[in-house]
Amino acid sequence: MAEAKWYVVHTYSGYENKVKANIEKTIENNKHLAEQILEVRVPLQDVVEMKNGARRTVQKKMFPGYVLLNMEMNDDTWYVVRNTRGVTGFVGPGSKPVPLTEAEMKPLGIKTENVSIDFGEGDSIAVVAGIWKDTIGIVQKLDYSKQTATINVELFGRETPVEISFAEVRKL
Repeated sequence: MAEAKWYVVHTYSGYENKVKANIEKTIENNKHLAEQILEVRVPLQDVVEMKNGARRTVQKKMFPGYVLLNMEMNDDTWYVVRNTRGVTGFVGPGSKPVPLTEAEMKPLGIKTENVSIDFGEGDSIAVVAGIWKDTIGIVQKLDYSKQTATINVELFGRETPVEISFAEVRKL
């Protein structure tokens, strides 16, 4: 299997979220693609706007008309993405997509290095930071691309799955 890298896809203006949803739906329907197309992102940034004398923070697209994909480049993934409604093509010279470099990804806040953790699925962990601080749960799922662990916590008398950052937990 090839290594997954970040690629940029050009879309029709205003279609970024639709393209993201369409690609995610295609991945959901074709399970073999889930191992090859790992993540689809529309980068957002917080912007302070003044409207009617009131300051408010809104999220705006960092790159209107573009979607970021973390995927393995092969004929299948290229075909699926390229033929998604709203996609005009990959960014790169000619018809060859070019992955983003580490330097290009750093300002986007995308972490590429894998964090080593001392816990796995089924282990008990304690949350040491964030809104779930002092909560104890059992790891159900690990997502290395997002660097999160999904744990079950008791909320209103029921087990509820919660996604926690690797940095906020430690093994018991």
